[in-house]
Formats: sequence, C-alpha cells, structure tokens
Amino acid sequence: MEKGEITAFLSLIFVLMISFVTAILESASVQAEKNQARLDMDRAVYSVFGEYQKELLEEYGIFAVEGSYETGNFSEKQLIDRMHYYGASGIWPEVEGIQFLTDQNGQAFREGAVKYMEDLYGISIIQGLGALAEKWEQQEITGEQTKDESNQSLEELDDMLNQNQSSLPMENNPLPHIEQLKKSGLISLVFPKEKQVSQKQIRGEEQASSRALRVGRGTFPVRSDVDEVTKKLLFHEYILKKFGNAVEEEKEKRSLAYEVEYLLEGNTSDQENLEAVLNKLLLIRMGLNFVYLQTDTAKQAEAGAMALALATAVALPMLEPVVKQVLLAAWAFGESVMDLRSLMSGKRVALVKTAENWQLSLSSLMKLGTSEDTQEGADVTDGWDYKSYLRMLLFLENGDHLTMRTLDRVEQNLIYEKGLAFFRADACVTKLRLQNLVQIRNGLSYEFPLYFGYE
Repeated sequence: MEKGEITAFLSLIFVLMISFVTAILESASVQAEKNQARLDMDRAVYSVFGEYQKELLEEYGIFAVEGSYETGNFSEKQLIDRMHYYGASGIWPEVEGIQFLTDQNGQAFREGAVKYMEDLYGISIIQGLGALAEKWEQQEITGEQTKDESNQSLEELDDMLNQNQSSLPMENNPLPHIEQLKKSGLISLVFPKEKQVSQKQIRGEEQASSRALRVGRGTFPVRSDVDEVTKKLLFHEYILKKFGNAVEEEKEKRSLAYEVEYLLEGNTSDQENLEAVLNKLLLIRMGLNFVYLQTDTAKQAEAGAMALALATAVALPMLEPVVKQVLLAAWAFGESVMDLRSLMSGKRVALVKTAENWQLSLSSLMKLGTSEDTQEGADVTDGWDYKSYLRMLLFLENGDHLTMRTLDRVEQNLIYEKGLAFFRADACVTKLRLQNLVQIRNGLSYEFPLYFGYE
C-alpha cells in the first residue's frame, strides 16, 4: 500500500511538472511571436521612413517621407502597403497619429531647419545676434515715430498755410519734389540702372500658405532643449542660406527671384515684394537719419536758413520752425534713398551717420531722381549690407507667416527647379504613431503601439 501511494504521488508531481513546463514553453512561444511581430513592424516602419524624399533632403536638409509616392495623391493606405511590403504582412496597423510638414504652421519643418543649421554650424553662427534683437526692435520703433512726426509736421504746415490762404513758393523749395518722389515708388529711385527688375510672378492660390491643406492628427513631442530666440535666429540664418534676394545673383529656374522678400511680404510678384521691403528699409533708415540730423548743428542751421527763406517769401515768418522740421524729414528721406542705393548695389551703409559719411546735401534734394542725379551711394566698410537688414526684418516678422511662406518656396523650387511636379508639402510625413494588431494563435491576438519620427 505504501509503495502504491508513493507512485501515485510521484505521478501527480510529474503531471504537474509537465503541465508547468508546457505552460512555460507556450508562454515563451507566444512572447517570441509578440517580439517577432514588434521586430517585423519596427523594421517595416524604419524602412518606410528610410524612403525620405531625396531632393528635399539634398536641397533643404529636411527629412520627410513623400506620402504620395510620386503620384500626387496621398493616402495612409499607401504607407501601410509599404509597411507590408517591408515584412509587416500579417500585422494590421492603424494610424492613430500622423504629422505633416505643414501641420501647426510648419512646426516640423521649422524644427528640421533649426536642427540642420545646428548640425552644420552649431549655435556659434548666431553668436552676437541675440544682443542685436533689442536694437532691431528699437530701430523699427524709431522709424515709426519719425514717420508720425513727419506726417504731423506736414499736417501742421498745411493747416497754417490754409488758415492764411497761402502756399510756399516752388522756387528753391524741395518739398513738392520730395512729396512727388514718395508717390512714384522706390524701385525706380534706388535699383541699379544696369540691372533689370524681376518680373516673375506666382499664383497665390497654389501656395501652401494660402490653399486648403491636408491636416494630420494626434499630438507629438516638441523640441524644448533650445530656447525660442535661438531657434528663431537659427531659422532666419537657414532662410538667408537657402533662398535668394534682390541683391544676389538670380537662379533662373526658380519661380521667384526675390525669395527672401517674398518670405517677408507674401505678395505674388517679385516687384511688389521688393517695393514693400524697400519701404520698410526706408522707414528704418529715415528714422536713424532723422535722429542724426537733430544732433548736427551745422545741418540744423542750413535747414533753418532755408525754412526762414521760404517762410519769409510768403510773409509768414512764424512758419519757420514747422517748415524746418518738414525740411529735415525730407532731407532724412533723401539720405535714406542714397542708403538704399548703396544696399541695392551690394554696398554697406553706416548704421549711425556722422558728418563724414553723410552723403546728400540739402541743395541736392531738388535733383534727386532727375537726370541730374548721378550719385550711386557710398560704401562704408564697417556698415550693414542688404543681407544684414534682411536679417533684421526677418526677426521682426511673424514667425508662423515666415515658416509657411518658406514652405511655399521649398515646394515651388522642388516643382520648378527639380521637376518634381507631384511634390506637395502637406503630403510629406515626419512623424507617425500606430496601433498594431497581430493574430498569434486561434482566438489569441496581440496589440502594441509604435511611434517613429524624424527628430
């Protein structure tokens, strides 16, 4: 009886051990299949994202999968089909989150451009620019204040003349001529005569910044290891590196020649964009020049003498202080025209003027823009060139507008310069979040998430 009892007990232990080992083997087998499914899906997704758009990377340093696969028609099914092609057969992925280059006002594109500049140059490329930011903002404010003061002085002068039913004499009076020049447009006044103004235009409704865009879904991590000012300045350096402007040599196959000007203004023609940028620069230069005139006693005296002569000619000597301020504003305008001529010719302009580098005499205001006007604009070795002023305008521009217009140019240049007629920025995928389902055994399935993004 004792031997039989021991045999039954050992048999029970043996059965339990076999069941335990079988369960472990089954669990290991299931886990192995789960791991294999994960590996297959990882490999497939990595392979899909390895098919980044080559020209986008080569020309602009941006990683993205062109999701239409050169058909011009994007669908998520095409991405999933590529995953199956790369070994994810038997796995059913569902797209829970997807990010395009154009999402969130081009957030992914902007981050990619900043990383490109960091990898290429490091942050040393913007060393010293952060300290200039406050000066840039102050220069814009000074320009606006000068414009307001000039308009106020003109209105005051007109009111006083109307009250006395009088008008200033035309002879030896540059004011009517300057007012006429302001209405005629700056390009004809400052653009080098040996160069032709670009007549290129684009269709606004075709641009990524204007048309209805495909929108991604889900939330994705945003880079936070670099401060906003640094990212902003790096992005602006990216723009200045990758896109042309009115002073640099034109790239013939591009749909616009003055690209940075387009990024700043967003008009459909080169001419409109250049005119708008020149007006902004004129305002900035006019503010700085007007401030200098207020400190130069010799020029103050010269303007005062002319103002007194004009006021005396109409027997209204009380006009002299107002006429003087209007003349100083006109003089600052004329000097700013000379500054823009220097910039458009690739020369440098002194940030703050002195008696030595001031270019235009008060008497020369009457000749400005006429056949007798032969001055081309001086070059100052330690001054700012056109690109330096574009850098300032970029800093003052709305960041979202700037990013989307930059995407406009990337898209257009790849279409026209590289012949990629299918390319659309809102079909370019940068991040993807999937929920995947795989059948392991009859009645046993396994779900797992997967995320990939160009970081």
